[in-house]
Amino acid sequence: MRFRLFPKFATFLLMSLETDFIVIGSGVAGLRASIALAESGARVTVLTKDKASESNTEYAQGGVAVVLSDDDNAELHEEDTLVAGAGLCDPEAVETLVADGTKYIKQLIDWGIEFDREGGKLSFTQEAAHSRRRILHADGDSTGKEIVRALIARARQEKRINLLPFANTESLLIVDGRCVGVRFLDPILRAPRDIVAKAVILCTGGAGQLYLHTTNPPVATGDGMAMAYFAGAEMADMEFVQFHPTALSIENAPRFLLSEAMRGEGGILRNAHGERFMDRYDERLELAPRDIVSRSIVAEMRRTGSRHVFLDMTALEGAFLKERFPKIYETCKVYGLDIAKDQLPVSPASHYCMGGIRTDLHGRSTVAGLYAAGEVSCTGVHGANRLASNSLLEGLVFGARAGEAAVKDSGQWTVDSGQFSENPQFAIRNSQSAIATAVKKRVKRVMWERVGILRDKESLQRALREFDQIAKSNLSMSSTNFVALAMLVAKAALWREESRGGHFRTDFPEQHEKWRVHSIQKLSSAIASSGKISFD
Repeated sequence: MRFRLFPKFATFLLMSLETDFIVIGSGVAGLRASIALAESGARVTVLTKDKASESNTEYAQGGVAVVLSDDDNAELHEEDTLVAGAGLCDPEAVETLVADGTKYIKQLIDWGIEFDREGGKLSFTQEAAHSRRRILHADGDSTGKEIVRALIARARQEKRINLLPFANTESLLIVDGRCVGVRFLDPILRAPRDIVAKAVILCTGGAGQLYLHTTNPPVATGDGMAMAYFAGAEMADMEFVQFHPTALSIENAPRFLLSEAMRGEGGILRNAHGERFMDRYDERLELAPRDIVSRSIVAEMRRTGSRHVFLDMTALEGAFLKERFPKIYETCKVYGLDIAKDQLPVSPASHYCMGGIRTDLHGRSTVAGLYAAGEVSCTGVHGANRLASNSLLEGLVFGARAGEAAVKDSGQWTVDSGQFSENPQFAIRNSQSAIATAVKKRVKRVMWERVGILRDKESLQRALREFDQIAKSNLSMSSTNFVALAMLVAKAALWREESRGGHFRTDFPEQHEKWRVHSIQKLSSAIASSGKISFD
């Protein structure tokens, strides 16, 4: 990836840097926001804590949902999204996603993205809970990677985009209630630096790494959510965490996502005895929503005393599977598995956060000058359970909208960079990496065991007591963020005394109309409820 980089700052350690806008994160939302900002003529600084391509977007396999086929329409896509969201989607947000999604996907095609085609026409596949074949994919199971490639190619044309990789952002700069920049750890000087700007757009992705088992890459630690929370932003629906039902489950190996599309193409789930079992749980069988499939797998694992179930693709032709799922085919091959001949051991893993920073439909948070887009945000699009392949679409749509809104809202706003040079409020706290690693391992295990797929009052209260104990230690800022985020999820899960979408309480297994509200959390405030996510 070749953007213009910041100069190698060898001097002026205490001097703040200035830019027009700051984007944190380089996945689909961050790249699309950066392009929108740069197209306005603004200088854009993109900070990312790893290499630019390392994000959840890069690992997205299934595809992107969009209404472009002849037998599909916007109303059907909206309805499928609303049904999957279990009564908590904001209809206006869903309408915006579907309508604008078509426009931005067409734009990507114009920019040179290479979606898979058959006979020159776009090839559409079907995934769980979709009523039509509306999923576009690229190179079989490398859709996210291809979208990033196309966006990077487009971003390279914008000379005003500056990328700073390997830059850990640890806090937001707030003056008189407005976000005016960030403090990050400079990767060259290995020292804290400030960057001030008219506005900041958080596109830092989700927090799958809160859990012991996850399909997310190591960078998905939820830092953006935590930073926004400590800056005073409202957080919404943090209890809703989606667990992907089919992650490759091999002992002593990281979880690897086996795409929803594998079941969409005819994959069958079997238990340890070789029995197809989804008919015991849902009439939609393997194409039921992810939360139902995940809980069904857990039930079968418990019933049979097994650590996994099996995904059976053997009824499909080997040549087709190799072409349709090349990345999955090669990864399984590394572990000695042939997806055309072997049943694949799978179990659920944390995958996606429906909750996040509360925003309106233009990415505005409840803190002036602070915007958010993509998985880090909560727009009301996903409700209690995200519909498969809506995440890449969300990043495109709301990344662009956030960038456009930031330009429109900022006007001639200026800020004096000198006021942050020696402000102790924003000092970066460091601790021994071994301690930070131990803290995160402990949190991840507690989250998996007590705030996971199945929850109850006792397990959640025990988790909160343990998190509170950990929080009293002398933690680094990154560890502080990590623990705080875990507490937000656990507190919201304890507050919601029902089961809905990705949130399942064994002590409150039913869904109730009185809980058809969103949880709203804010620093130093009790959990409140709201009928919708967007705000005036």
